[in-house]
Amino acid sequence: MKIFVSNLNESWIVDRFRNEWIEENREIFTEKIKEADIVWIISPWTWQKIPKKYLKSKFVICTIHHLEDKDFTGSGKKEFLKRDKYVDIYHTISENSYKQILKLTNKKIEILPFWVNDDIFYPINNKLEIRKKYNLPTESYIIGSFQRDSEGNNLTSPKMIKGPDRFIEILKEKLVDYPNLTILLTGKRRSYIISKLKELDINYIYFEMVSVEELNELYNSLDLYIVSSRVEGGPQAIFECAATKTSIISTDVGIAKEILNKKSLFDMENFTLAVPDVDTAYENVQKYTKNKGLENFRIFFNRVYSEVK
Repeated sequence: MKIFVSNLNESWIVDRFRNEWIEENREIFTEKIKEADIVWIISPWTWQKIPKKYLKSKFVICTIHHLEDKDFTGSGKKEFLKRDKYVDIYHTISENSYKQILKLTNKKIEILPFWVNDDIFYPINNKLEIRKKYNLPTESYIIGSFQRDSEGNNLTSPKMIKGPDRFIEILKEKLVDYPNLTILLTGKRRSYIISKLKELDINYIYFEMVSVEELNELYNSLDLYIVSSRVEGGPQAIFECAATKTSIISTDVGIAKEILNKKSLFDMENFTLAVPDVDTAYENVQKYTKNKGLENFRIFFNRVYSEVK
């Protein structure tokens, strides 16, 4: 069995999954698509980079991370259906995404979450020292948000599926309980939230780019992480918070219900009642640590290959 994996080069989490998968599967990975038995479209838009003759002649697995409202109408739906003609089986990472894809295709859909690299993301029981290292206020209640919130073509416009407006509404409530509130941000495209924090005079600290090793330490510095998204494939932050034993509350998006206690899930009517449960999250994420996750994918590909031989 030989597998060709589509390439992204977007510095996205999926690039990391692709690289980690290839590193552990050199014996079945091929860079030459003509030699492949299976073509894995690891991010759906990359199908356009693949010559149609190979999409027609190979067994095609397409990963759909999530769908947005625009994918169910107009050009978005048209694009999905054009690609669907070449796809033999879909892969997605959560039940939420499965239900979305089911509305657009009658092809088989496999639910299989990606993994969290527990060599990188793990608990560190020294929050005070980490805060000192990064010049974070040691007495503050620190809430983290490490995913982008602004559109790529207009940094003043919120990326609504990420729910930055919701994040700000939650912070207004948290500020009542924690006057010493500090928001810790990382990553690019954080302009919308930063502008709102300035308007509300909420203290924040922003590290635009950090290494994954530094990111692990920053998770371990937090009192709380909030996922306020409307739509997600992962988000990977849920895995990473679970692996680092970082307190987290989240909307019911992506893999949230697979990892978090129900008490940690919220909507905008009940977010004040959401309660972090690091022990449940840490226990649940053990099924998706790197070695177990990669083994789950080996089983998946072997099964698929045996069915198509």
